[in-house]
Amino acid sequence: MLAKLKPILEKLKNPHIVNLIGTAIMQVLNLIQIAILFNYLSIETMGVWFFFQGTIGLVDTLRAGLITTAFITSYSGTTKERAAEVAGSAWYLSLLITGIFVIINLVYLSTSIHIKDGGLDLFLKWFGLVFVITLPSFIASCVAQAEQRFDRLLYIRAISTVLSITMVLTLILTKALNLNTAIYVGFAAGGITSLMTIVLGWARLGTIANKSITTVKALFAFGKYSVGTSLGSNLFRYSDTSIINFMLGPSSLAIYNLGLRLMELVEVPLRSFAATVMPPLSAAYNQDNKYHVIYLLKKYAGLLTILLIPVVIGSLLFAEIAIWIVDKKYLSTEAANVLRVFMSFALLYPVERFMALTLDAINQPRVNAVKLVFMLIANVVGDFVGVWVFGNIYGVALATILPILTGMIISYSWLQRYMKFDLWDVYKIGWLETQWLIKDSLAMLRKKRETASDT
Repeated sequence: MLAKLKPILEKLKNPHIVNLIGTAIMQVLNLIQIAILFNYLSIETMGVWFFFQGTIGLVDTLRAGLITTAFITSYSGTTKERAAEVAGSAWYLSLLITGIFVIINLVYLSTSIHIKDGGLDLFLKWFGLVFVITLPSFIASCVAQAEQRFDRLLYIRAISTVLSITMVLTLILTKALNLNTAIYVGFAAGGITSLMTIVLGWARLGTIANKSITTVKALFAFGKYSVGTSLGSNLFRYSDTSIINFMLGPSSLAIYNLGLRLMELVEVPLRSFAATVMPPLSAAYNQDNKYHVIYLLKKYAGLLTILLIPVVIGSLLFAEIAIWIVDKKYLSTEAANVLRVFMSFALLYPVERFMALTLDAINQPRVNAVKLVFMLIANVVGDFVGVWVFGNIYGVALATILPILTGMIISYSWLQRYMKFDLWDVYKIGWLETQWLIKDSLAMLRKKRETASDT
């Protein structure tokens, strides 16, 4: 029995498999946490909570975008001494950024002027503390990614989320759950997780003494370019969040986010495939094999699109059931139809995502950066027009197609300069790859059954 399990266990040690499993687990845990909150907090309160979390996430992009990629690039494959210098310099730079956030936070708290919007007011009261609390676990996550310790990265993220879920359930049992206590849970879970990373040595706290001003400057010089792309990507969702919050109100924001969160399950295979495909794409480019670069783009974009079709059909047919599972009080809202709109557009995500990935692989990140600007403009304009025409969240949901199409058109037009290809070939090759995948899977199962019957 152990001999049969050994090949499976060996495959599970593959960092890409660990990353895929970890991403899927975290997506499910986050969905469970949000589903619990949906059930026990009012629609309006959930809207305020989403706006608070969304604003925290947007500002965190500044820190993550500035440091993460620069850290991984500088840390990976270096000597022990150099790794300690990079980690210490990252700590130093992160402390400077966090210090700026804390000062802004204290200035707001010391004034008598407070913003009326609940979500924005909560953010300005607490965001400095959030970034202080999460700093050690942030550095530990950077180290885990650089060392390809995706198992450790999963532990860091899962422990924080499981703690949050446990604390929320405790608050429900003691009838103490409300907006403020839900936010305090995040502080407590983040603080405990950060303390764990310090105690276990994952956060490399002791390396601060090894910092180098030269390395600090190098990390900042690298990160100031990557932060724009990261910030641009997050601004898509945040622009939707802000426009809905201020034009339609927090209740509409909660309904919109319910459909959006369920759709995010589609992101799991996309993110994992993206992490897996980047190395072979880069290798093909470095070997000047243009045909293979484009073939990989067609293969994976097409394969994922075909595999998504039954998921989309299921979502269109059973959207109400998905909403009912989370919280039946949302059945009388637009949540189910918002989910249907998102899932219909999800068929375009693989092509847009993998064309963007190909541009990065062939050393054209500037094209992606410019493209993001046009996509963001299309998204904001579409949101405003959608709200003006429909007067509800359907307008924002339907406007989602505009940035996707904008990104596809710009990416496709530029890739034609690299090598001519027909977009329809993506779907033809995807269909062929899906057939081969099914045949190979069936053949493997047949072989295992024959081997089992022989023994």
